[in-house]
Amino acid sequence: MKRLMGWVLAGMALILVSYRSFDNIDAVATAIRSGNVNQLSPFFDISVDISLPDKSDTYSKTQAEMVIGDFFNTNGVQNFKITQQGESGGTFFCAGILQTRAGNYRTTLFFKHKGDKHFLQEIRFQTVD
Repeated sequence: MKRLMGWVLAGMALILVSYRSFDNIDAVATAIRSGNVNQLSPFFDISVDISLPDKSDTYSKTQAEMVIGDFFNTNGVQNFKITQQGESGGTFFCAGILQTRAGNYRTTLFFKHKGDKHFLQEIRFQTVD
């Protein structure tokens, strides 16, 4: 019985570790949910890979702010809900659904830990059929 309890506790610990997030994920989700690129941009890394349905490129922090701001304004953000999050090899990721007036987008964000902060390095918006 003790052995079984040990396995159960080890399994629960593994599950909890795999679901850990970083402190600012709520701030990032709130910024996306409100379509506020000014709240989102402090989390951008020096360069950000952005994939939109019609284009994909690597942008400087300033350019990324303009590209995502334009995407938010053009599509009319209504809501954002995180559906999955985790960490792999030092990269934190989260995925969710961005609801806009123009349709829904599967949104994936990748963050890299540098120093004592996480920086957004890649964001993908894929049309949901």
